[in-house]
Amino acid sequence: MMVKFRMVRTNFWSNPIVLEEMTPEDKYFYLYLLTNPYTTQIGIYKITKKQMAFDLGYSIESVQSLMVRFIEHHKLIRYNPVTRELAIRNWGKDNLDKCGKPVMDCILSELKEVEDRSLIRYVAELIRNQDVHSLYESFYNQEITVFSKEDRDPEENDTYITECGDVDDPFPQRYTIREQKEKEKQKEKQQQKEKQQKAFYPSMEKTPEIDQSLLCKPKTEDVKEMAEFWDANGFSSLDVNAKQQQLTLMQRSEGLLYELSRDG
Repeated sequence: MMVKFRMVRTNFWSNPIVLEEMTPEDKYFYLYLLTNPYTTQIGIYKITKKQMAFDLGYSIESVQSLMVRFIEHHKLIRYNPVTRELAIRNWGKDNLDKCGKPVMDCILSELKEVEDRSLIRYVAELIRNQDVHSLYESFYNQEITVFSKEDRDPEENDTYITECGDVDDPFPQRYTIREQKEKEKQKEKQQQKEKQQKAFYPSMEKTPEIDQSLLCKPKTEDVKEMAEFWDANGFSSLDVNAKQQQLTLMQRSEGLLYELSRDG
């Protein structure tokens, strides 16, 4: 197995940001981001804050604070808490000036594994080698996946902030797999509800124990028979309220018979 190594240029220490703006803790953290065993040839790799804390001997809270500082203040990295992918801003400028075929093949292979394509664009902006830049460009011009806040790991918190959002707005959006599944579930529930409403009156086969004439008799016949009963027993044709109440009782009785047949 080939041993990986990462090169840090000596001018790292003369960089104005490192020299004037970084604390000793910042410098230690930045060197870790450039050289840890999860780094790749493309400057984008998966890593969790829990892993960073373990490797550095820091608490997760300290790592979170450093991440925010490097994203908002130094503007040297970007991190997607959903995919756990971290991108280093200056990686292409410092490591991808001269690339032979083996390196280009490696870059191609690793770019295929990146989930958040906006991170590819973020690193590509400072790549001076035109061939490498074109290779990066061929990936970030493809469809961009947009992740919802619900998909984020609570332990990762929200470090995909301000600057990241402003840059990513122009990319086209599409629903996540989770959102599509939720929409499908809602559609299925609606279809089941409509089926239940259509099957309010059970069929003859499903309720053999019950006098089906009580359940399936057309409403027009019920109304006609009830009207004849009222007329024969002295109800006035103007007793509209009484007739309406009687019809309501009939409908409730039909519903009760249906429930009894279903429970049986």
